Amino acid sequence: MRGLVGAGAQAKQGGMTAPMKPGQRVLFALRKMIVSGEIPDGARIAEIATAERFGVSRMPVRTALRTLEQEGLVAKLGRRGYAARGVTPAQIDDAIEVRGVLEGLAVRLIASRPITPGFARRLKAVLAEGDALFAGDSFAPEDIDRFYSYNLAFHDLLLDASGNRAIGVALSRNNHLPLASAAALALDWDDLANAHTNLKAAHEEHLAVADAILSGRADEAEQRMRQHARAALNPGLMPLVGTV
Repeated sequence: MRGLVGAGAQAKQGGMTAPMKPGQRVLFALRKMIVSGEIPDGARIAEIATAERFGVSRMPVRTALRTLEQEGLVAKLGRRGYAARGVTPAQIDDAIEVRGVLEGLAVRLIASRPITPGFARRLKAVLAEGDALFAGDSFAPEDIDRFYSYNLAFHDLLLDASGNRAIGVALSRNNHLPLASAAALALDWDDLANAHTNLKAAHEEHLAVADAILSGRADEAEQRMRQHARAALNPGLMPLVGTV
């Protein structure tokens, strides 16, 4: 991983169909490196060296670093760029637990009310994107981009359908904590087969949550959504240092 960090610290060696966006790949990779400790706490992340490492221009790197700053995984160093901020398993666990509670409440509210035909159609249409994505056994880098979009659509639809703006405000604040957001994937690009397995499991959890919602099983919908949030702690999706 030589060249990603500055001289002050050294890291360890080690529905969209378009190709994977450079910024997304850089974001996912840097997120994983910071969380796993491959980029140590306090190490400066050099913009030019990072761009060269991933074979991209500086713009995708800047975009990724701004997102990571919002997630609390890097700190701005003024004109010197950014430095990694170490995160503990307990911090990640706490933030994901809060997301599970909030999203669990959202789906409980939906399932406790009569389901409108319009919502049912939209939910089934979103899930159909996931069905199509995992219909075969092959998995390419661009499929991670497709999952990212599908996953956000699923979570955003449920949040919107809950009708509770306070949940959205609370989630927005919680998303500024490390790896708390449903969008915060940290995947191993060298093991697409494992990524396929873990992301397909996440899709199957979406299906189970949706089934409980559409059947009006509010208690089950809430519990499944909370379990779905905690499933993000699977080492295949979230390469933590230590055990939560």
